[in-house]
Amino acid sequence: MTDARHAPDDPDAATVAVRCSKLTHDYGATAGSDRSVTALRNVSLEIRANEITALTGPSGSGKSTLLHALAGLLTPTEGTIEFDDTDLTDLSDAERTRLRRREIGFVFQSFHLLPALTARANVALPLVPLGYAKADRRDRATKLLAQVDLGDRATHKPAELSGGERQRVAIARALATEPELVLADEPTGELDTETGQQILNRLAAVADDRTVVLATHDERALEVADRVVRLVDGTVTDDGR
Repeated sequence: MTDARHAPDDPDAATVAVRCSKLTHDYGATAGSDRSVTALRNVSLEIRANEITALTGPSGSGKSTLLHALAGLLTPTEGTIEFDDTDLTDLSDAERTRLRRREIGFVFQSFHLLPALTARANVALPLVPLGYAKADRRDRATKLLAQVDLGDRATHKPAELSGGERQRVAIARALATEPELVLADEPTGELDTETGQQILNRLAAVADDRTVVLATHDERALEVADRVVRLVDGTVTDDGR
């Protein structure tokens, strides 16, 4: 399960990229009420830099909720998330958005590509709010598509691409801003076995110089991970150390 390219010889000496402390998150009318659902329960976790951490567990275990909390897409009911010398839970929505745009890349299970845009335009999209010139956006997106072996598909729209190609476009888009942290929600969930393995190999390469966290049911994804964190009913039952 552990890949020597990523895992440090001395885990205690590894740099912590993200630190979660006592995270609890409730969905529903009012936290703690009879109508609320607790998705995370007192989760404390350190995610180390330049590793692949896989979050696994049954449906409803809290994997996606934790991933969205790490991305700053939701604020936990209780607890803290330290990333880039900042507690995400202390930031306003606008501040979290600014940090996420620059430092966090997200690969969605259903790709979330804009159907009217070409592959290149989809990859370039995160660079628009950061003020990149059009020529620079185009150049960066072209290079990223080449890196995921889609240089010849740059002008194709999502409907003209296979599932694996769309997922590779989504990975390229997540890397557009050169983020420190890449999060992927069920990245192989809608792919066949061969294509899924190609995507996992690509994510393993991404982790050579950044931190990757996957939420997955896929046993193959656990094989490329440096660390597997298992959740059941919103609680960490095994942190892989």
